[in-house]
Order: sequence, then C-alpha cells, then structure tokens
Amino acid sequence: MLDIKENVPLAPMTSFRLGGEAKYFVDVKTVEELKEALTFAKEKKVDFYVMAGGTNLLISDNGYEGLIIRMKISQAQVTDGLVDITAGTPLIKVVNFSAENGFADIEALAGVPGTFGGAVRGNAGAFGTEIGNHIDEVTALDANTLEIVKFKKDQCDFSYRSSVFKKNKNLIVLSATLKLTPADIAVCKAKVMETVMGRTKKGLQGAKSAGSYFMNPKIEDENLLKEFEQEKGVPARNKVVPAGWIIEKAGLRGKTIGGAQVSENHTNYIINTGQGTAENVIMLVSYVKQQVRDQFGIQLVEEVNYLGF
Repeated sequence: MLDIKENVPLAPMTSFRLGGEAKYFVDVKTVEELKEALTFAKEKKVDFYVMAGGTNLLISDNGYEGLIIRMKISQAQVTDGLVDITAGTPLIKVVNFSAENGFADIEALAGVPGTFGGAVRGNAGAFGTEIGNHIDEVTALDANTLEIVKFKKDQCDFSYRSSVFKKNKNLIVLSATLKLTPADIAVCKAKVMETVMGRTKKGLQGAKSAGSYFMNPKIEDENLLKEFEQEKGVPARNKVVPAGWIIEKAGLRGKTIGGAQVSENHTNYIINTGQGTAENVIMLVSYVKQQVRDQFGIQLVEEVNYLGF
C-alpha cells in the first residue's frame, strides 16, 4: 500500500530550498508503485509531477495542488556491454559507476546535480558532452495507458536541453541504457576527479540554486561574437555563447532582488541567499531577461522547470 502524504513541504527537497507544499506526495520504489500513484492522481482528478533530485526546478511559494511523485528507483548494472541505469539513480553515481567499470564519454557530467531520469528528460550536458549522445535505448511508462514503451536513441528527439520526454509529461523515464566507449579505468576515474575539482574551484558548492538557469543563446550579432572570441580565446561553436557571459556583459553580476541574487561566482546561477522566495527569483529572472533583451536584443530562455505557477 502506497504511503501517500498530504500537505508536504517541498522546499527541503529542492536544491533552491524554495517553494510551498504539495497537496499530495509519495515516494515510489517500483514501477508498480508508480502505476498505483498515477491511478491515485487520476481518481482524485489532480495533476501529477514526477521529481527526483529536486534540481533544475523552481516551485511556487503557493506550492502544488496535485500529486508529487518522487522517483526512488535506483539501480546500475552492466549488461552486454551497455550501462543500464534506472531513473532515480543520482547522476554522479552513474558517472562514477561507468568510470569504475571502464567506460568513458560522460566524465564531463561529474558534478551535474540531479538524477539520471531527469538528465535523460532534459538531455543534460556540460563541457560539450550531452547525455543524449550516448543513449542506446530509453524505457518509459506511458502515464495515460500505464504501458511500458521503449525508445531507441533516434526516437528520443534529443536536442539542446530537451527530448520527447520533456515535451510529453505523460512519458515517464524509467531507465535507459548507455552505449559508452571502453577505456582504462584509472584514466576514466582521473577525468572524473579533474571535472569535480574544476567545479569545486568555481565556489558554487552548497549554493541554494537550480544550477545553470538559462540555456546558452545563439548569437547573430557578428560584433558580439567577435568580442566573445577575442575575450575568451575560443571560437563560438555554432554561434552559441554562454548565457553567463551575456548576463555579465549586461552588468548583472551580483544583482539582487529580495533574497534572490545573480551569483557573484557564476552569472548563469540564480541563488537563494537564505531569505529568498520563489517570487523573488521570478522577479530577478524577469529583470535579467529584460536587461539582456534591451541591451543586446537577445531573448534568454530558461533551462529551469517551473511548477505551481
């Protein structure tokens, strides 16, 4: 029997530490429990939202008038040369497990917060690596029919921070297999450690944030592209530049509204300084978008998901 709770505070379950209560809340540890939870939502005539790590998510101060389903299905194994991972597995565990079993390609994702299911749904990426590039097959549950469906990589519609699973909330990622390159274990583990150390130097550990807030925009202004390339000494691949660079150019480093702040350490991070509210974040994000649009004609698009607004 599922232990479905009522009026559960959600802020402690998110990396932002923001948001109100869920009308209903349940942890699921098996596919059958997930089906049972979805049936409950349908019977109560309420919406549902699947979360796991609570990263990349901003929840309204007013909470969520539906059922939060938190995925706790966590398992990792190697099968026929493929790395097989369930949705609730922390992404750092996936990276470490792959390295420890002699598989390369995803070391750059070390330190990206959240779970594997969320990473697949949002095609998580860092330093030129995207999880979608290494997917062999995804197993999902159709929330409408409660049937299990499988998607080969070319059916997943992976694009920048998106997939068919993000576009269709009724397709809930259960697990996926990764097709990775066999490599020396010591080399893989060293690359993971190098990535983690690089993130640590940015001074963002412990910050109450949802990670990178905006997607990196494509720039058509040739002068702005040239300025970026001269300043950073690297080419702008496909005319895409870091959102943080644009935000800094707009003079917004450290900008604060209420308890929300554009991070001093990484300008694509919006942080809760401790006394923030989701409304503070929304106001600051709106201001950042307006300033970047007015100064550069660039429309920033959020990478973070919104719930309850």
